[in-house]
Amino acid sequence: MMILQMLSVFIALFLSNSAQGANLSLFINKETDLKVPEIISKYGYPVENHYVTTKDGYILNLHRIPYGKDQAFGARPIVYIQHGVLSSSADWIIAGPEKGLAFVMADAGYDVWLGNSRGNRYSRNHTSLDPDRDASEFWNFSWHEMGIYDLPAAIDYALDIGKQKRLFYIGHSQGTTVFYVMASQLPEYNSKVTAHFSMAPIAYVNHLASPMLKYMALFQYQLEFFYSLFGKHEFVPTDSFMHNMTKLYCQLEPWKTMCANSLFMMCGYNPKQFNMTLLPTIMGHTPAGAATKQFMHYTQEINSGMFRQFDFGYFGNWINYNSAFPPKYNLAKVSSPGYFLYSRNDWLSSETDVLKLYKEIGNPAAKILIQDPMWNHLDYMWGIEAVPLVYNKIITLMMSHVDFSLI
Repeated sequence: MMILQMLSVFIALFLSNSAQGANLSLFINKETDLKVPEIISKYGYPVENHYVTTKDGYILNLHRIPYGKDQAFGARPIVYIQHGVLSSSADWIIAGPEKGLAFVMADAGYDVWLGNSRGNRYSRNHTSLDPDRDASEFWNFSWHEMGIYDLPAAIDYALDIGKQKRLFYIGHSQGTTVFYVMASQLPEYNSKVTAHFSMAPIAYVNHLASPMLKYMALFQYQLEFFYSLFGKHEFVPTDSFMHNMTKLYCQLEPWKTMCANSLFMMCGYNPKQFNMTLLPTIMGHTPAGAATKQFMHYTQEINSGMFRQFDFGYFGNWINYNSAFPPKYNLAKVSSPGYFLYSRNDWLSSETDVLKLYKEIGNPAAKILIQDPMWNHLDYMWGIEAVPLVYNKIITLMMSHVDFSLI
């Protein structure tokens, strides 16, 4: 996403000094400005807004589709879906009813809950901290805190509202990372998860191919330089003008092609699976917000080759962990059945790292190689063939686990 931000600056400077810059709003696709509940309602599905407060005071906005279109309300298995870094619940609905994972799951008979991690556009709230005024405190979190605070709070809430004992969990990218953190640090939550499905699993990342993240990892120990590039607290903050610029140029040639290519440069090339007409909507909802510390934590993983808690440095580790090194996450404690969907052209979730994770996880049920040699990190969300290649497989596996006595 850093490449897109740099392009945004260039375009903003160019257009602000031209006649085109006077009426930018005329070019912006208004559908990109709709919030998730508005998009869900637009397609005729029921939608609910829920708010959950974590133990450390962050207020999370969850979106629920309790049943499918033209279906009747009633008890049904819960599936909780968690987005990746810089993303939001929008990932699962902007492709529309035929291809969006949330709609597909609702129509398949599930009670769908869409999570939003702390710090993104829907969960930028706290009981006492302001993300701008109290930036150093508000943004002092990584995906570790999401795993030990956000997910448990959201899962407990969804089970309580849905009056059920267990749920299915689907995560993508960082959405898988936070699950491994929760299930290893709070192993009692494994009993609340019927099965978990990891799309593009992220635990070990030292074999990733993305040049962007490799570049970031070079500056793990140069904090001030890192901060100057990406933002000291909030990762690459964007004001409304810059966001509008991104939405504008991603609708116009040749910028539209450049936008798509910048995504491919980070996640892997697969233009055949990418719906270019969806690009303006994608850029209207991405990036959705994150803490710089999340990326710093990942760069530590790239350099160390380990899956462990945040490294505060030698003295900081003694203060926080009573050890010179951060504790490793014990993946053997992740005991709910796990399914791992991966591909060979994913520049962020490499096959080597996924197979290592699979060997160490507590209860591996199956590893599933996507049958498209060019399938990349983004295709799990917006791939043209995501339904037959990924979603239908997950639904079939979920059906084998459904215990109607728990509903």
